[in-house]
Amino acid sequence: MEVLLFGIAKDIVGKTVIHLDEGGEVPASVSELKEQLISSYPEFAKLSSLAIAVNSEYATDNVSLGKGDEIAIIPPVSGG
Repeated sequence: MEVLLFGIAKDIVGKTVIHLDEGGEVPASVSELKEQLISSYPEFAKLSSLAIAVNSEYATDNVSLGKGDEIAIIPPVSGG
């Protein structure tokens, strides 16, 4: 499972991509992925909202994940 990170999410982790399947178990859902990110990188808990895309489609917390999925973490953006 490849997790692509953008904006402040990239800054929090310190890289643009995380490969979660290298450690064995992958999160079963978007909700579990969020919990895993907060556990590994506590700064994620400070983000007011976080959009998640699974295989180029925006996903809600209950969407199931698989080992071959490409996940994008899209933090809130500001600007004008």
